[in-house]
Amino acid sequence: MIPRDHPRYGSLVTREHLADCARSGIVSWEGLIAHGRGEAFDYLLGEKTSESAYHAAKTAAALLRTARLPVISVNGNTAALAAPQIAHLQKTSGALVEVNLFHRTPDRVRQIEDLLQSAGAEVFSGEAERLLPLAHDRGFCRRDGMYAADVVLVPLEDGDRCGVLVEMGKKVIAIDLNPLSRTANMATLTVVDEVTRALPVIADACSLLTDQECQHLIAALDNKVFLREALNKMKARLCDALD
Repeated sequence: MIPRDHPRYGSLVTREHLADCARSGIVSWEGLIAHGRGEAFDYLLGEKTSESAYHAAKTAAALLRTARLPVISVNGNTAALAAPQIAHLQKTSGALVEVNLFHRTPDRVRQIEDLLQSAGAEVFSGEAERLLPLAHDRGFCRRDGMYAADVVLVPLEDGDRCGVLVEMGKKVIAIDLNPLSRTANMATLTVVDEVTRALPVIADACSLLTDQECQHLIAALDNKVFLREALNKMKARLCDALD
């Protein structure tokens, strides 16, 4: 039992939840390692949404709002951490929600889809095909979903699929705490923030932004600036810690 007065209470509760999800099969065991790596980068951000990340999240909302066919791609970690936030974002953005997994089995897909649906999301399910030029199972997607999408939100993503989606001409929005990752650097737009903080900001912005504001945010989009600002934030916190 985790005492509520523990200084890392929220973090420890999340870890226990992810471990439970790993035991049930929703999260892969490798996904626990990925979460720990992300949490380390969140320490460097002060575990808060920076001004730059907030602006990037609003830009993400603009891309979703103006898309012809936006898709939110969900893996096991995202579903375990943020199923209600995914459902809320779907409602405000009108995006499809599609499960895509590296460690893919029919049972894992079903469990994750059930989890998302129980949180209120409408999941675009059905027969997936190997439509993306990838040797692993992230190449499986729905022809009328991710394959046809023009904008794809990929929280907690791996870089090779992100790169393939960009090469296919899609705009890719990443949510990634590591501004040095392949995903962060290959994406059209990277929100350097923790997924449960970033998703509500994107969802709220989808409801509030005007068409003119969307166009302005998209015209000013420069992902290198967002990544540089995130690195500068981390650098400043490290320097402060040494003073």
